[in-house]
Amino acid sequence: MKRAPVFIFMACCAISVLSLAENEKQSKPSATMSPAGAFVSTTPKSTTPKSTTTKPTTPKSTTPKSTTPKSTTPKSTTTKPTTPKSTTTKPTTTKPTTTKPTTTKPTTTTKPTTLPPPKPTPSANLTGGNYTLMSNKKLCLMAQMALQIRLATAKANGTFIIQPNLTKTDGGCQETKANLTLVFKEGYITFMFNKSAAENTVYVDALSFSLSYPLSKEGNEYKATNKSVHLFTAKVGRSYSCRAESVYMGNGLYLDVNQDRMQAFNLTTSNEFGPPDHCVADHSDYRVAIAVGVTLLVLIIIVVVAYLLGRKKRADGYQSL
Repeated sequence: MKRAPVFIFMACCAISVLSLAENEKQSKPSATMSPAGAFVSTTPKSTTPKSTTTKPTTPKSTTPKSTTPKSTTPKSTTTKPTTPKSTTTKPTTTKPTTTKPTTTKPTTTTKPTTLPPPKPTPSANLTGGNYTLMSNKKLCLMAQMALQIRLATAKANGTFIIQPNLTKTDGGCQETKANLTLVFKEGYITFMFNKSAAENTVYVDALSFSLSYPLSKEGNEYKATNKSVHLFTAKVGRSYSCRAESVYMGNGLYLDVNQDRMQAFNLTTSNEFGPPDHCVADHSDYRVAIAVGVTLLVLIIIVVVAYLLGRKKRADGYQSL
């Protein structure tokens, strides 16, 4: 009789073990419907066989409650750990890849290649400059003049004025030759002086210039040379003086020399100009004055003769009475 309770106790334990095994089999299909990683954390809580105390002798302990579906809480499989919010596109915003640094403004480098030509010299009064040459520490040439290069054709007209403050003097003097070259940013002008012992004169026998400047829309480069001239002639020891004259250099180009006074060789001991030899244009012309004076004299003579003849006729008439 004492063995009966023991067998009953063992039977109850076997029944409880079998019921737990069936409950585990029933709970497995629900686990397959959720992600494995999310359910693993909940499995240790579902193994609660220890809660089955020795009280299973009561048939009521058929623990259907131990198969709590709460242990398979699908709520634990919340998508919060896999929230797409963590993959927000804010770190991949295109703002750092804005096209502002690749704007076409720095690529507009064609402007230097299409620079407009320099504007022509604005109209202004000619300014005279003082130019000198030294030879053996002595002054051998002096020149005072205002210069301009002029283009005058049927299609184009333009003028370039030489600025004395932007012009340098170059050249030198020999026994009978002197070279005066005026150098400026846009080009140069050269005067070649010659001293003639036979004629006892000094004159310019060659002129040339080079100019890089847009006198017209057709071109920017102008060169001219004239080696068959006999200009600015003065006696040795005297200076040449002229108010204004123009030298034709060919192809519609002119070299205008104004307010001119120059002398090469045999300068005075005080480095001053000798007496001036004026150009033909500056010589006073008295022919018009002489013609007017002669005409007036003839009219006066005619009037006097007419008066005398009229007076004589009147005297004869009184005698007849």
